[in-house]
Amino acid sequence: MNNMYVDRPLFSYSEFVDDMLPDYQISLRGAEQLYRHADADDKKVIAGMISDCEYVVEWLSTGRQPGNKRGIERRAGYEREILLEPMRMQIFTRHTNAVNSEGLSEDQQLRLEYIMALLSKRERECYMLANGEGFSHVAIAEMLTISAGSVSEYIQRAQRKICSIMNGKN
Repeated sequence: MNNMYVDRPLFSYSEFVDDMLPDYQISLRGAEQLYRHADADDKKVIAGMISDCEYVVEWLSTGRQPGNKRGIERRAGYEREILLEPMRMQIFTRHTNAVNSEGLSEDQQLRLEYIMALLSKRERECYMLANGEGFSHVAIAEMLTISAGSVSEYIQRAQRKICSIMNGKN
């Protein structure tokens, strides 16, 4: 069977938008006309239809989800969430140098929580991954997408803060 369309996709995205956008604009105008002549019960349903059509028309016209001021490509690094597959996450869960905290008293646990709360988020992450979970600085840098030097600096800063608190200087 010789089909001349086998090597070519059915349609491209731009063709899809070019075909769909006028249809939605026509549907939007029709729904707006129906709304003007509808009774109170029907206006609620038709208003939902108009809202949906406006949403799709805006999305097809701009190429972005309506309501978003900035696309994901324009967001700062800390605003982008990097998701990992569960199987890949297991690579990061090796506990070679992890410290066991089961033997801490309740008072010691409260004091530890207090001290950790005084660290910045990034210091706490790096310190806990290095000292609590036993990860290397390179592994932490890969997980947090920062340099290994930054990891070392965060851990040193956290260690200085902890030492000053333990010595009663804070």
